[in-house]
Amino acid sequence: MARLNFLNVSIDNLTTTELLEQLKQGGAVYTPNVSHLLRLQWDKDFYDLYQDAEFSICDSQILWYASRLIGTPIREKISGSDLFPAFYNYYRNDEDVTVFLLGAAEGVGEQAKQNINNQVKRNMVLDTYSPSYGFEADTEECEQIIERINRSKATTLAVGLGAPKQEKWIHANRHRLVHVKVFLAIGATIDFEAGQVQRSPKWMSKVGLEWAHRILMEPGRLGKRYFNDFLPFLWLVLSELLGLYQNPFVENQTCVTAELSNMA
Repeated sequence: MARLNFLNVSIDNLTTTELLEQLKQGGAVYTPNVSHLLRLQWDKDFYDLYQDAEFSICDSQILWYASRLIGTPIREKISGSDLFPAFYNYYRNDEDVTVFLLGAAEGVGEQAKQNINNQVKRNMVLDTYSPSYGFEADTEECEQIIERINRSKATTLAVGLGAPKQEKWIHANRHRLVHVKVFLAIGATIDFEAGQVQRSPKWMSKVGLEWAHRILMEPGRLGKRYFNDFLPFLWLVLSELLGLYQNPFVENQTCVTAELSNMA
């Protein structure tokens, strides 16, 4: 399997079909985007868990364009919100593939469960759980979640908690989930599947403007984040083009990371 080194993350250069086929063997799938790449420059825990992921795929058309500019072209953008419906449709007739949904607000997961099961015409999604705010620091609730997932006997765990919470929770607990083979970090996808949040038109996603649509939908939450991400990401790409970029978690590094911190 070809892997491309893009800044300090390795991205699997797969098509959606190739990825779905390889997921028969199991594994965790993380979906780096611009925000992920910025966090990977200073969050050592986030960086470390990325090294243990079986699959890392491009979740951003902007990242896709940047990879071509840098000279390490990614074949296909595969966002979590595209991957998850592709996954359940690909395995819709495989009775051994079942799903647990972890994330979203109360009742949203259940609506997503109903919608998905109606579409695939079987009880593919077995159970859901909407965690409380800050649950990841609550040992008792985490134990209840692990027990519930194990009791469901689902073979796929789709986690929609947002980054880095979803990746860190998967990394910390995957070894305790006895039936789960596939771990999907899917962000806001449960909301999309439930019909709670409208996705951008396909043409906007294709040309790299999905971020603009999301800002229009949630200006208060996302507007400042996207604006703050732009200059630091541009600096990272330029540093890579100029041969200045070095991994901040490897010894004897240059000042690129320090400059990035000052810009953020």
